[in-house]
Formats: sequence, structure tokens, C-alpha cells
Amino acid sequence: MYGLIVKLTTVAGARDRLIDILRGSATSMPGCASYVVAKDTTDENVLWVTEVWASESSHKASLGLPAVRNAIPRAQPLIAHFERVAVTSPVSVATDALARSP
Repeated sequence: MYGLIVKLTTVAGARDRLIDILRGSATSMPGCASYVVAKDTTDENVLWVTEVWASESSHKASLGLPAVRNAIPRAQPLIAHFERVAVTSPVSVATDALARSP
């Protein structure tokens, strides 16, 4: 498995709009076991995205999906800073009802 942890700092006041874009683009991504978008609890302009993929190649392939390609130009003006915090090698992924709720 292949994992990423990304910190996205939005321009002031744009966090909720970016959440909507990320949520809409992260559906039906082959090879994606988990895609979690979380609000930072201390900075209203920061999001954390934690991803788990079957492989690095499945992650790279996702960048060519129409929903992702269409989301990128809409998201870019909302992002002040993008930081890849870590590349990980997940060993386990647990899912439950919470993971499937909107």
C-alpha cells in the first residue's frame, strides 16, 4: 500500500469551499482505500488530507480521472500553500459506518 499525508493551507475563508471540491472529486477512485479530509482544530485555514492507495501507481493514475482533472483548476486559487508532510507505507486499513457517512 501507498499513503500520503498532505497539509493544505487555504487562502483566508476558503476552507469550506475547498472541502466541497475535494469531497466531490474523491469519488470512484480505483485503488483508493481511504481518502480523509479533516479540518485542523487550531487553524481555520488548514486542511489535512490522509490518503491510502493500493499502490503509488494507482495514486498517480487518479490524477488523470476526469473528476480530479476538473477539480484541480477550481481548487488551485483557494490554496495558499501545499505541503506533502509524509509518504507512508500503510499496513492496515479499517473501515466502518462512519467512513461511509457524508
